Amino acid sequence: MTLFTKRIREDVMLVQIYVDDIIFGSTNEELCRELEIVMKAKFEMSMMGELTFFLELEVKQKEDGILIHQAKYIRDILTKDNMNDCKVASTPFASQTELTLDPQGKLVNKSFYRSMIGSLMYLTASRPDIMWAICLCARFQTNPKESHETAVKRIFRYLKGTPKLGLWM
Repeated sequence: MTLFTKRIREDVMLVQIYVDDIIFGSTNEELCRELEIVMKAKFEMSMMGELTFFLELEVKQKEDGILIHQAKYIRDILTKDNMNDCKVASTPFASQTELTLDPQGKLVNKSFYRSMIGSLMYLTASRPDIMWAICLCARFQTNPKESHETAVKRIFRYLKGTPKLGLWM
């Protein structure tokens, strides 16, 4: 993913490119129209309109700002990992919990654990509130134990209750 920026006096133009997808915006609508004309002259492309969804990021544009969240992605990973019917947790990590190597703990399925961590890592693009808990749990991917899986599942339980939290800009 590549981000290009251009400033022209007080105006800013942002162009984000990911493989064959391009999103762009500006504080000046004329700059967007000019880029569209240049791009259509050089490449076969179609305009999809105002950005509402991109790479599992949902974008809600309002007069006073933009909200980026991943509610649909959260619903999808809850389904994939059989966590749809879980109880909601009020925080992503229990304050009294300390994760350790847990040498006497029971081993869990490494592939499943790593899959859950990978799904959660993708959420960190819009959810700084879970970054610490995910990174802590990610440390134990080599030899995950039940205590580690329980901590990861708590993050899922927290997400179930907070799917539309995101970044407000």
